[in-house]
Amino acid sequence: MLNTPHIVRDVMTKTVAAVDRGARFKEVVETMEEWKVSALPVLAGEDRVVGVVSEADLLPKEEFRESDPGRLEQLRQVDDVRRAEAVTAGELMTSPALTVRADATLSQAARMMARESVKRLPVVDGHGVLRGIVSRADLLKVFLRSDEDLAEEVRRDIVGTLFAAPTRDLRVTVADGVVTLSGRVRDTSLVPVIARLVRSVEGVVDVEFDVTGAVSARAEPPAAGRQI
Repeated sequence: MLNTPHIVRDVMTKTVAAVDRGARFKEVVETMEEWKVSALPVLAGEDRVVGVVSEADLLPKEEFRESDPGRLEQLRQVDDVRRAEAVTAGELMTSPALTVRADATLSQAARMMARESVKRLPVVDGHGVLRGIVSRADLLKVFLRSDEDLAEEVRRDIVGTLFAAPTRDLRVTVADGVVTLSGRVRDTSLVPVIARLVRSVEGVVDVEFDVTGAVSARAEPPAAGRQI
């Protein structure tokens, strides 16, 4: 699937705001404001990512401004108390940083964001050097692909190549990202296989079938013991 962006490198932002671990508290706030971001990678050495500092890491400074936390509160909020006293990015940051490689698939990056409840990930190379940043919005860029582009990829890389013989009478149309395959399929046992392949195309929202011999208009794999 030659035209499909499969990996993080294809959608990441390469120009990234970052701070070194010695950056002072005010510099961190000013950098966030200048770049309109809510988190910054923290770098050490030759641009190696060693942590991430976010707005949440900065807020304890304001939270505990008017009163000192009691002993019980200190035990419950040990990290927040530590950050309230911090003055550099290295003291404020969350470490080790949660990062992703540039050659990771978009689905891998999406699962990592969902699992860790983060909105963006620093992108690093094999040495941990910062190469970019990828956000939730970046991962959604694939859904901006045109219907014509999606239809061409499905025709060329799935229908026209992998299933040329049994699906030569299969027509492909796309509307709002939903792929519809209609016509004749000689071997209807291939319907679930084709469905999985079409859904793997970046930017496809869903897939439907209207084919001679198919049991259902929806492209769902058959239940155990079900014959199609």
